[in-house]
Amino acid sequence: MNLAVLIKQVPDTHEIRLDPKTGTLIRKGVDSIINPDDRLGLELALNIKDQAGGKVTVLSMGPPQAVDALTEALAMGADQGILLSDPNFAGADTWATSLTLGKALDYLQEKEGLDLVVCGRQAIDGDTAQIGPQVAEHLGWPQITYVVNLILEHDWVRAWRLLENGEEEVLCPLPCLVTVQKWPQSPRLPRLDRLFEMCEEKAPISVLNAADIGCPARKTGLKGSLTQVARTFSPKSEKRTNWLEGSAREQAGLLLGHLREHKLI
Repeated sequence: MNLAVLIKQVPDTHEIRLDPKTGTLIRKGVDSIINPDDRLGLELALNIKDQAGGKVTVLSMGPPQAVDALTEALAMGADQGILLSDPNFAGADTWATSLTLGKALDYLQEKEGLDLVVCGRQAIDGDTAQIGPQVAEHLGWPQITYVVNLILEHDWVRAWRLLENGEEEVLCPLPCLVTVQKWPQSPRLPRLDRLFEMCEEKAPISVLNAADIGCPARKTGLKGSLTQVARTFSPKSEKRTNWLEGSAREQAGLLLGHLREHKLI
């Protein structure tokens, strides 16, 4: 079985700051990590590989330094990495990004064949949850979103997806795409021996541009984007504390009155 996992290198949100003038992320001095939901997706793929065999390819779109995320994924157990890096890709919205990723997966499908594509639910630096479904549409594949568990059944997958009012069990034919929201096991850690191997030998990572994957430059990056971000800002939060005085009975009455006044009960 051939599996592809889409991962994104994102800034560590514990250290994130916004430029007050431009509203853009200040990335200088901020560590980069593999997007947490994508780590869950990688763990799903590696679990399948452990149980059924096969090959796991990790694929990322980003600047040259995104190779660090691919190297970490290889140390976790993936077999090969593909970095999509091209100045034409800069400024892409979710539509242009998913088109580029879809073209890369078409390239991989033609070259090696693909059975399952795995994505995280969403990226912590965007929170759109649009990439996975849009990639599936570009591929023309069925998709299962918000997956919390999955098993293989011959040429099908049985998945459980999290909904607002519970879980839904879905049976879907391969090939398909899934987005992962939770996973029963925590993502495994990178293995030091694999990191040492990649230091001693060239890591199995290919760097591809728009021409390599047959993606017209005019449909990538800012030029190919259907949307643009008008403004990014931190919401202002105001906290106000009201102290209730008097006896317990009086405080209870004041609290009930406050809740009714604000239509909370």
